[in-house]
Amino acid sequence: MTTQVIVLNGGSSSGKSGIARCLQAVLPDPWLAVSVDTLVEAMPASMRTSEAGIEFAADGGVSVGREFRELEAAWMEGIAAMARAGARVIVDDVFLGGAESQQRWQKALDGLDVLWVGVRCESAVAAGREIARGDRAQGMAASQAEAAHRGVLYDLEVDTTRTESLECARTIAAQLSSSRP
Repeated sequence: MTTQVIVLNGGSSSGKSGIARCLQAVLPDPWLAVSVDTLVEAMPASMRTSEAGIEFAADGGVSVGREFRELEAAWMEGIAAMARAGARVIVDDVFLGGAESQQRWQKALDGLDVLWVGVRCESAVAAGREIARGDRAQGMAASQAEAAHRGVLYDLEVDTTRTESLECARTIAAQLSSSRP
């Protein structure tokens, strides 16, 4: 079976979005890229400041509530439906719950051929990127750098600390090529 979904998991500012864009450029077939950031931005503003939605603390902590989880589950099922309908999809996510987050994705993507990719970046480097971006609460990258990987099982891991997104994307593309029948 040919891989239908690539899941990129890593902390904030680890380089997932850059890798996703590079994958779209280097893979021979068209791939859609979807990000948890897009899900958050699609939610009503009131849910971005609500205990039931998603809250971003001044120290970079993130907490999610029941309404967020309900919309996230629907989003995951929608992505799985796109893949089942024939689209190839790259998912850019932060597994705030580590292994528990991966289990939610595994349930949604059941029956699909998925490549699980851990995107690692040293905490200090990710924190520097976070400051340079200017669109994240300081501390988010540091708090998520390791927590996003806790208990998660991968087919492949890349590290953007000293490796550019394009090189990481080429490594992932090579993994896809080697796993084709």
